[in-house]
Amino acid sequence: MRVDIVTIFPEYLRPLELSLVGKARAAGLVEVAVHDLRDFAHDRHRTVDDTPYGGGPGMVMRPEPWGEALDHVLRSGPPKVTPVLVVPTPTGRRFDQPRATQYAELPWLIVACGRYEGIDQRVVDHYADRLRVDLVSLGDYVLAGGEVAALAVVEAAVRLLPGVLGNAASAVDDSFAPGPMAGLLEGPVYTKPPSWRGLTVPDVLVSGHHGRIAAWRQAQAQARTAARQGEASEPDGP
Repeated sequence: MRVDIVTIFPEYLRPLELSLVGKARAAGLVEVAVHDLRDFAHDRHRTVDDTPYGGGPGMVMRPEPWGEALDHVLRSGPPKVTPVLVVPTPTGRRFDQPRATQYAELPWLIVACGRYEGIDQRVVDHYADRLRVDLVSLGDYVLAGGEVAALAVVEAAVRLLPGVLGNAASAVDDSFAPGPMAGLLEGPVYTKPPSWRGLTVPDVLVSGHHGRIAAWRQAQAQARTAARQGEASEPDGP
């Protein structure tokens, strides 16, 4: 799998050199390239934004550097492979586990990290005629830029690649995973010691009875999911 990320803050993506993604890169399971958008701006100030047409607060990212940057990435990619262009934005579709699973099956992702009031709409419109463009959102809130979302999208997808997790079965029990956990949040987990500050591990987990353990975990997942859904339906406090 190949991932290209375009940003004005390349150093923001350094966490992708660490942990599971870093190990996956070292093992050759994923290739990650980070590109500085300002390298494609040609004035002495390396300007990538301007005031919005129609007035209003903030600045909008100009289409010219984005066009040059994305064209450069497309030319440098694997031949005869069409990437998916991911644009993090609060106006996008909610990013979820099924989408992460889908991305993990793709050979090539490009992530365009906007800033300010966003990227000129013509960039999205232009590339939508050439490849698939996904507008994605982490949730109903606004961040300073797309880099945090890029980190989340890449990690969520890369951890699902074969060989990345030390135990592939770990992904099966994840919250939102398909199969037994479909639609459910993962229940509570425990490890040694068996007693800590007066709190003990549930007896069923040390019983050695795999059937009862599986049933307990399923029940806990259902209870946690129902509780979370109940919280979501309650009105906000004063």
